[in-house]
Amino acid sequence: MEDFYTIKENVSAEIVEKKSKFIANLFYVESKQKAEEIIKEIKKKYHDARHNCVAYRIIEDNVLLEKSSDDGEPSGTAGSPMLDLLRGNDLCNVLLIVTRYFGGILLGTGGLVKAYSESSQKAIEKSIKILQSEGYLAEVRLDYNNLDGFKYYCNNSNINIIDINYSDVVICKIEFSSNLKEKIVTDFENKKIMINDLKVICKKIVNKNAEK
Repeated sequence: MEDFYTIKENVSAEIVEKKSKFIANLFYVESKQKAEEIIKEIKKKYHDARHNCVAYRIIEDNVLLEKSSDDGEPSGTAGSPMLDLLRGNDLCNVLLIVTRYFGGILLGTGGLVKAYSESSQKAIEKSIKILQSEGYLAEVRLDYNNLDGFKYYCNNSNINIIDINYSDVVICKIEFSSNLKEKIVTDFENKKIMINDLKVICKKIVNKNAEK
């Protein structure tokens, strides 16, 4: 999976179209199970609403999972355009739910597509995007006098130090994109970085940068 965007934190937005209220909630999720749990929670929270339409894109076990639901709206008027917006914005590991409170005036298929799209886009525009990619979590052990040099190396190599533990030696947990693994291992073996030990723990999705 190549680089993709996700959101830094959950956001919501709403619009009113011919007395119908559309509430768009955009969530960060890392699994299908978590997405389904949130969908149940939202349906419970907005139990008096006419529709809770859904779209999500989630990377799980290196597989992209996609789902959309019109939740009783005419086929293709809600979930599908919502999913298209997530695709168009290259968003993954996100769940989008748009809740509709019916205002008594029928909008027609075109009006529904417009309303679900506009409320969804409004939530997406409010979100802070984070560039992510597949990568690794690793543990590094090094001597105290090499810590500043290692920090400098990480800062110039797009490696994130996510935790530092000060013991008899310094233990750092780092994360990095998959394309950096070979470089880091080679630099360690060739002593271009002064560390005592490098252990790759697991694969994970890692942040590359954030933008508003």
